[in-house]
Amino acid sequence: MAGVLDSVNQRTQLVGQNRLELLLFKLQGQQRFGINVFKVREVLQCPKLTSLPKRNKYIRGVAHIRGQTISVIDLGMATGGRAIQNTEDCFIVIAEYNRSVQGFLVSSVERIININWESIMPPPKGAGRYSYLTAVTEVDKELVEILDVEKILHEIMPIDAEVSKEVLESNPVTKDYTNKVLFIADDSSVARNQVKRALEGLGIDMQLAINGKDALIKLNELAQETGDVTDKVALLISDIEMPEMDGYTLTAEIKNNPKLKNLHVILHTSLSGVFNHAMVDKVGADDFIAKFNPDELAGAVQKWLNV
Repeated sequence: MAGVLDSVNQRTQLVGQNRLELLLFKLQGQQRFGINVFKVREVLQCPKLTSLPKRNKYIRGVAHIRGQTISVIDLGMATGGRAIQNTEDCFIVIAEYNRSVQGFLVSSVERIININWESIMPPPKGAGRYSYLTAVTEVDKELVEILDVEKILHEIMPIDAEVSKEVLESNPVTKDYTNKVLFIADDSSVARNQVKRALEGLGIDMQLAINGKDALIKLNELAQETGDVTDKVALLISDIEMPEMDGYTLTAEIKNNPKLKNLHVILHTSLSGVFNHAMVDKVGADDFIAKFNPDELAGAVQKWLNV
């Protein structure tokens, strides 16, 4: 497994082409799961874990890796299943989400696949483990489930979505947006609600979309009424990783459409890396904010609303 991510830096050209690469792994049983390679720093055999007092029940312990102490989350337990057994025979997927690094304990890691976002669909509706999915796809005629890691992390380490009074008062929105909405596109219900709560203090109505395709359809419908979507929509805040259509492709579609091109777009994502900033320019997005800092997000929204 040491070499499974050796060529990750060569894969950045996939970004913006509505494609991604998934690292496939298993928890308990034969069900396959996937995580975006761009979230993953490395994969390694599970080292000895140090137990901590009063830790969350889903955290199996901490690992000391390259001078860094990393919490290791049992993905089996965190998604409502059984604890993963025999950790010495398992693997840790070291990943970066929302500006922090975590280790995810998995039973086995298989391989990396290249796939089109159009082949990745929203998950079936329902309770149980389906509530922990953002998408599903098919590989080798078998279902692969893509986990809502933001939901898992929020349940373990809740994020405060409250915007500070200082930010709200430092650059108040001066234009009248009474008849417009802030548009939010994100495939994670937790992330959508975090953004919604963070921006409620701005006093502008919000409309939500569950992925890029859903957002594009709704924006086109709004534009049909007036000829220019900005008559109805003040600003779009979009995630990047979304089934059916990613945020980069959504932005490019918006900027190439005469009825949508004047809409300001903020890309808001847990993806990290230099390539993001290059892609912001390539697809024509107006801003890029890493998840999740409510003050930074609110400040960026205030700036573009006052332009």
